[in-house]
Amino acid sequence: MTLTGIEQARRDALRSRQRFERTLAAVQSRLHPGNLAEEAWDGVKDKGADLADGALQAVKKRPAAVSLALGAFALFLARAPLQRAVSRLISPGDDDAGIDSGGTELTEKDAVEGVS
Repeated sequence: MTLTGIEQARRDALRSRQRFERTLAAVQSRLHPGNLAEEAWDGVKDKGADLADGALQAVKKRPAAVSLALGAFALFLARAPLQRAVSRLISPGDDDAGIDSGGTELTEKDAVEGVS
């Protein structure tokens, strides 16, 4: 190998090293936790916007079906309070069951034995 060939190889090696260092710096910057979190958050926001848009289109396309589904879901969530309300309507005299005339709560044993 000649002297100019060796110099050319050194210049090529130096350029390759500089290119590698720039690439490494770029990768380290992208892998920084703050940048990763920001990219993840941006992805979540974009996906959320897409889901919201899809939901809006579904509501516009079938408002009755969506209303029915939401009403059923609301009834499902409110099943315990609705059950209590219906029970009170059917048997209104049992509101104070488990309380004796003195205002103290009866124990289970007292209620079974009929003690007041």
